[in-house]
Amino acid sequence: MNKERLNRVFKQKTWNEIKTKDSWHLFKIMSEFVNGFEKMSRIGPCVTIFGSARMTPDNSYYQLATKIGEELSINGYGVITGGGPGIMEAGNKGAKLGGAPSVGLNIDLPFEACSNEFIDQDKDINFDYFFVRKVMFVKYSQAFVVMPGGMGTLDELFEALTLIQTQKIDKFPILLVGSHFWSGLVDWLKTILVEEGTISELDLDLISIVDEPAEVLHIIDQFYENFMLKPNF
Repeated sequence: MNKERLNRVFKQKTWNEIKTKDSWHLFKIMSEFVNGFEKMSRIGPCVTIFGSARMTPDNSYYQLATKIGEELSINGYGVITGGGPGIMEAGNKGAKLGGAPSVGLNIDLPFEACSNEFIDQDKDINFDYFFVRKVMFVKYSQAFVVMPGGMGTLDELFEALTLIQTQKIDKFPILLVGSHFWSGLVDWLKTILVEEGTISELDLDLISIVDEPAEVLHIIDQFYENFMLKPNF
């Protein structure tokens, strides 16, 4: 953060400036919730694919995400992503190939300048607030497929785990794709957090590590077979 920006951030504001800005933020937040709920409620059963924005089409994880998106689509699930490039683009591309709804919940970020080209035009939804966007992911996803990614991917993963652990939302499938990438994290959870007593060993049952598209589909279908979920695309 440069000096000019720091000065702008810490500039003393009048009471009227503070109140006016807070009121505007409140209405903006409300409008994002209303717009998101209205658009997402029409789409039907979807699976969200998370992952790095920095991976290119020649990357094996990009190609795997495309295949997973396509398999999910062929079997009746729409695909939701963060709307940017990399793994998100791959997931939306797979949805297009499979002929299912391709949804992008976009936000302006340094590595995600604009929506990727594989999002359905009427399902490209833009957000200014991270927490509103996260609500949409959780509320309208039948499962989270978490590909290799960075800080944002970890944030979305652990927020979902926290909400399930604290019983703020019902359990749903959370799949970590790529045993080579994720096994170190899971080992750390087992050997440090469980041993230190900061989480329960049962909390580890909230996640599954997989490597193949067929495994992703099998776990999701198996979870919902008792709920008579019938994708409607």
